[in-house]
Amino acid sequence: MTDESFAFLRQLLESPSPSGYEAPARALLRQRVAACADRVEVDMLGNLVAVLEGEGEHRPRLMLTAHCDEIGFLVRHIDDRGFLFFAPLGGVDAHLVPGQRVSVQTTNGPLRGVVGKKPIHLLKAKERERVVPLDEQFIDIGCADGEEARALVAIGDPVVFAAGLERLQGTRITSRALDDKMGAWLVAEAFCRLAAGKRPAADIHALFTVQEEVGLRGAGPGAFGVAPDVAIAVEIGHGTDTPAHSPAQSGDVRLGKGPLLSRGPNINHALFGLLRATAAEAGIPLQVIGEARGTGTDANVIQLSRNGVATALLRVPTRYLHTPSEVLDLNDLEQALDLLVAVAGKVRSRSDFIPD
Repeated sequence: MTDESFAFLRQLLESPSPSGYEAPARALLRQRVAACADRVEVDMLGNLVAVLEGEGEHRPRLMLTAHCDEIGFLVRHIDDRGFLFFAPLGGVDAHLVPGQRVSVQTTNGPLRGVVGKKPIHLLKAKERERVVPLDEQFIDIGCADGEEARALVAIGDPVVFAAGLERLQGTRITSRALDDKMGAWLVAEAFCRLAAGKRPAADIHALFTVQEEVGLRGAGPGAFGVAPDVAIAVEIGHGTDTPAHSPAQSGDVRLGKGPLLSRGPNINHALFGLLRATAAEAGIPLQVIGEARGTGTDANVIQLSRNGVATALLRVPTRYLHTPSEVLDLNDLEQALDLLVAVAGKVRSRSDFIPD
């Protein structure tokens, strides 16, 4: 990975963009793809679409997609002592929130805060066995009273964890929002690589969706607007190579062993086969996970858009999802990028993906 690409990954991961408030990430992505796209558009919901026209007649429409939102919080109440009460944006684990440092995104810029609850020293025995619900936790921004806090923060201001990207050992990194800004990074980088080479046989649409973490809300309208024949969604995949998992229950998914493909009813068989064959050709290691129903990803709603879309789900193994410290291996990320670019060059006809 070049220094420039890594810097873009860091910038994207550290841009605050919880669901419904994706403007900072969208601006970075738009800047990245605008130089190589034939056109760039933003729909009324906030989905960003970049288009690269292919060559020839009767071109299929291939959509590469990932969501650019992250989990976070929303300020719901400011009490008279200056504490902020909040609701989750997406699936936030109440276990891990107390004590976290957060960044409140106000109209006048970010404010640092910490999440508080009653300290363990003052908890009764039964209270120690209970997970404190998010609506009983609060954010302390250091204000003396409610008047001071309300002058700085407004109801509805979004909040994100304050963690950024850090390197671990070898090629491992940790950051908040790898789910799924690493996917948005992949789609943007693949799009620019395709634009820099020979024009593909397909029209390429890069769709960066919003509000995935609050119910896959952006992908449906986004896919309806693009009207793709074929779509490859890029997402994280649960890395199960830790003491917390049983491979028999969660699948055997390991960091550093290559990208991950989902297989099941949500996935077009011909497109899955093309991804697998292309990886073998290029010497890219692959892992496969079976998913017996619609996946909890944008691929689910994309497959069902209009009269159906040939859909695949390319994942990058990631540990500790929906925490401020998600972990992945950069080798898996780069191999996923190589695979995405190679497969996009092989999509030539929509008829190749119509089931027998």
